[in-house]
Amino acid sequence: MALDEPRDTDDIFDIDGFQYIVDKEFMKAAEPIKVDFSGFGFQFDCGIDFGDVCSACPTSSACA
Repeated sequence: MALDEPRDTDDIFDIDGFQYIVDKEFMKAAEPIKVDFSGFGFQFDCGIDFGDVCSACPTSSACA
């Protein structure tokens, strides 16, 4: 996840007052995408298997 400006290659989703900008090609590969927020920060889950690349995160192995 990063702050960015929308491009022609992006889909834009307005959810609960937040705007999510997702690259259309990434969306095809990553569906379904779920973003949650807790007191510890954002948790990002999607259809891509990241394995153990994020093993230091307390939330899950698919976090950003």
